[in-house]
Amino acid sequence: MSVAPTNADLAVDETPGAPAGPTGDSPRKFSLNLRQSGIYIAFAIFVLVFTVLTDGDMLAPQNISNIVVQNSYILILAIGMILIIIAGHIDLSVGSVVAVCGAVAADLMVNYHVAWPLALLITLVVGGVIGAWQGYWVAYFGIPAFIVTLAGMLLFRAATFSVLGNRGIGPFPDPVRTMANGFTEGYLGNIGLGVLGGADLLSLLLGLLAVAGIVFSQWRARAGRQQYGQAVDPMPMFIAKMAVPSILVIVVVTQLARYKNLPWVLVLLAFLVMGYSLLTNRAVFGRQIYAVGGNLQAATLSGVKVKSVIFWLFVNMGVLAALAGVIFAGRLNQAGPTAGNTFELDAIAAAFVGGAAVQGGVGKVVGAITGGLLMGVINNGMSLIGAEVQTVMYVKGGVLLLAVALDVWSKRRAGASR
Repeated sequence: MSVAPTNADLAVDETPGAPAGPTGDSPRKFSLNLRQSGIYIAFAIFVLVFTVLTDGDMLAPQNISNIVVQNSYILILAIGMILIIIAGHIDLSVGSVVAVCGAVAADLMVNYHVAWPLALLITLVVGGVIGAWQGYWVAYFGIPAFIVTLAGMLLFRAATFSVLGNRGIGPFPDPVRTMANGFTEGYLGNIGLGVLGGADLLSLLLGLLAVAGIVFSQWRARAGRQQYGQAVDPMPMFIAKMAVPSILVIVVVTQLARYKNLPWVLVLLAFLVMGYSLLTNRAVFGRQIYAVGGNLQAATLSGVKVKSVIFWLFVNMGVLAALAGVIFAGRLNQAGPTAGNTFELDAIAAAFVGGAAVQGGVGKVVGAITGGLLMGVINNGMSLIGAEVQTVMYVKGGVLLLAVALDVWSKRRAGASR
C-alpha cells in the first residue's frame, strides 16, 4: 500500500546493504528534495523579490493582513482540494458551490431573518449534501470526477441564479462580516517593541504558542523515527529546520499584531490546518486517502473501503466550499450571482504548486496552503508594482507549469535511478 511520507522535506540517501537498527543522531548525507521543498524555497524567493521591488511594502503590517484576508477563501478551498487530488480525483465545481452556498446563506439571513448561527449551520449542511450528491456519482456510480464536477459547475451556477434571481442579496449580519473581515480584540493590551512600536500582547503569545506547537510536533516525530530505528537529521540540521518556520511565524504574527491584531479568518485557518494535518498524518482515514491515490488496486486488496473514502472526501469538499462561500459573501457584504468565478482554478493551482502529484498519492495540507499563499503573494506583489493583468497571468501560469513539470521530472528521475 502506498502511504504518504511523514516528513519528506529532505531526502535521505541510504547506503545499500547498511545494517538495520537504530541510527540515533548518526549523520546522513544532506540532499535537498526539490519536489517537497521547492514550494517553500519559491515562496521565500518571491517574497524577497517583491520586498525589494516594493521598497519593503510587501512586508508592511497592513499588506500582510490584506494577503491573508483576501486569500482566505481560496486557502479553505485548497485544503479540501488537496485531499481530493491526493486521492486521484479533481473537483471543478467548487467555485459554483461557493456561489450557491453564499446565496443560500444570504437568503436565509437577509430575506428570512434566520439567526446567523443557524443559517451558517444550514449552509454547511447544504454544502455537505452537494458534496454527497457528487461523491455518489463518482464513488458508487463510477462516473469520472472530472465529468461529474464539470456538470456540477454548470448545475450549481444555475442554482445560484435561481436563488438570487440575477441580483445581489445583502447586507450580512455584523458577526458574519466580522468573521470575514474582522480582527481579534486586544484583550491583554499592547506591549512595546522598541523601534517597531506597539503590538497586541495576545497575538504575540498565540504566535509563540504556534511556534511551540511546531517544535513539539517535529521533536516528537523525530523521537518516533529514532525509536523505530529510522535515520534522522543531525541535531544542527534539525534545529535549522525548526528555526526557519518558527522565525517566519514570529515575523508574520508580529506584523499582524502591530496592525489590527490577528484576522479572525487566520484563526479559523489555523484550526483547519492543524485539524486536517492531524487527519492526514495521524488518522487511519488520512492514510487511506494516500493509499487510494497511490495505488488503488493495492488499497482495495488491503481492505480499504475505497468508495467510502472517495464519497466522504467530496462531502468534505462541499462543506469547506460552503464555509468559503459564507466568508467570501461576508467579506463583500453581499451574495452575488458571479461569486466564485475561477475559484476552482485557484484552488487547483494552489494544490499543484504546493506539491501535489498529478497522478495522486502525494501532497500535504501545509504545502497547499503555502501554494495558495504563493499565488496570493504574486497577485499582491504585481499589484503593488503596478503590473498589468496579463503580466500577472503570465507569471502565475508559468509558476503552475513549472511546478507540475518539476513533479513529472522528479518521478522520471526516480524511475531511472532504480
